[in-house]
Amino acid sequence: MPYSAALRKSRLPRRLSWRPAAITVCACPGYFRENPKSNNNKQGIRNAVPTIYKISPASAWREAERQGVYKGSADDLRDGFIHFSTAAQVAETARKHYFGQTGLFLIAVDAEALGDALRWERSRNDELFPHLYGELDIGAVTAILDMRARSDGYHDIPELKP
Repeated sequence: MPYSAALRKSRLPRRLSWRPAAITVCACPGYFRENPKSNNNKQGIRNAVPTIYKISPASAWREAERQGVYKGSADDLRDGFIHFSTAAQVAETARKHYFGQTGLFLIAVDAEALGDALRWERSRNDELFPHLYGELDIGAVTAILDMRARSDGYHDIPELKP
């Protein structure tokens, strides 16, 4: 259940207050929020989310393999960082940005290997998303998965590690 839905079902106030520590825990099991400006606990969220995912056209990824580095999509270059998703966010990202597209790979990346260039920032539905401020070194990739497009435009998402 998405964080916002869990919060609506609970009787907690809508806004959580930020504390100096990097992570504020909600009464909703399994959900957490991080203050992206905090430097106090960068490892906390990386330990909680060790693998992040990038959806990429196969042709763009093959070019990155030849170069040894992925510089990002046109959207990534425009925004100044490479967009990633957590395992829980991949299906919605695929639906919103890649609906009906074929020839896609889902790239699994070791979040810890990205160091301080990886930042967690609020985006869609006020969720935290991983953003890489720099190029993705191919050495941080742990798996390349095929995302098959179905006839209805959605994609078959492989089973993912959280």
